Amino acid sequence: MATARELITRHPNLTFAVVEKENSLAVHQSGRNSGVIHAGMYYTPGSLKAKLCVEGLNLAYEYCDKHNVPYNKCGKLIVAVTPDEIPRLDKLYERGLENGVKDLKMVGPDEIKNIEPNCVGLKAIHSPHTGIVDWGVVTKHYGESFKNHGGQIYTNFEASKFDTVKESGEDSSLDYPISIIGGQQSQRVNCKYVVTCAGLQSDRIAEKSGCNPEPKVVPFRGEYLMLKPEKSDLVRGNIYPVPDPRFPFLGVHFTPRMDGSVWLGPNAVLAFKREGYSYTDFSIKDLYDALAFRGLRKLAFRNLFYGMGEMYRGIFYGAQVKNLQKYVPSLNRADVIRGPTGVRAMALDREGNMVEDFVFDSGEGDMGTRILHIRSAPSPAATSSLSIGKMVADKAQQQFTL
Repeated sequence: MATARELITRHPNLTFAVVEKENSLAVHQSGRNSGVIHAGMYYTPGSLKAKLCVEGLNLAYEYCDKHNVPYNKCGKLIVAVTPDEIPRLDKLYERGLENGVKDLKMVGPDEIKNIEPNCVGLKAIHSPHTGIVDWGVVTKHYGESFKNHGGQIYTNFEASKFDTVKESGEDSSLDYPISIIGGQQSQRVNCKYVVTCAGLQSDRIAEKSGCNPEPKVVPFRGEYLMLKPEKSDLVRGNIYPVPDPRFPFLGVHFTPRMDGSVWLGPNAVLAFKREGYSYTDFSIKDLYDALAFRGLRKLAFRNLFYGMGEMYRGIFYGAQVKNLQKYVPSLNRADVIRGPTGVRAMALDREGNMVEDFVFDSGEGDMGTRILHIRSAPSPAATSSLSIGKMVADKAQQQFTL
């Protein structure tokens, strides 16, 4: 929606439409993430991810201020709880400074207590400009902005096929040669150019115009715990661990939410369905698609014990609470209930490596010259959404000569 909004504001003389598989916006990743506005200290200095995140944070706050979208700049602590984590924390701090993250500060145990009275640690990075927002609300706001600029959004329109419109003697068939076929009654939208941002279905959508099936999207479900409402004052802002480069995921953290709740986690386990938010959500096609991919098997083999631990902590959440108690010792298992889940679209190559950069694709033949697929827009894509929208609009302008 950020991309659509950027394109329509740049090109008001063109006609734009969005086709959406579900009956409303933000049903999946955009509405089921942690809600954090990230500051940008994790990413390799000079990388596109780092640049877009730092820019995206500023754009997100400006947008929310301008359009009265509520947010909370509650800050974030990245906490080292063991001596071996301190060198990694120091490197992370240096990386954040190189990336231009504003007002980062290294703090000791006493200052940790001043910021988060219930948190303990040897040393921590304090990022005061990290915040929280409901990204589902933001996405729908982008959609309203898009419609206010004259755009149309077609919901319940699952794109099943891209086709080239055959010349029929009508001028419109020459002007709009690409046909998107989908919806419940094989509806058809004819257009001149297509940009796809399909999240959990991005690889499958790209294949419909002749693209390579890789990188493959593998769905990983993140399961959160929640503090009971009467315990929600246990933390004030985000509390994160020092990331361990040996493992593919960040680790458990404390995340306050705009509704006053506090999420704890998530773990990360293979989802049995691309949009499967519980253990009972199952798709033979999706599971076979994931398990048959050598990239997933290689990733699983390298991280076998870590993956088993994630599954164990998902089933027996007392083990997850023990991890969280390293940061907030006063947390008890009785303070916690099971919370929501989300599914992350992890793009993998055939060697089992997470694709950490943006991947653009088009496909074959004349159709390929008129389609731009965003196959990988890695985290923190919500924070970076407005800056990503600008980048994609630049690429679309160049590729389509708009």
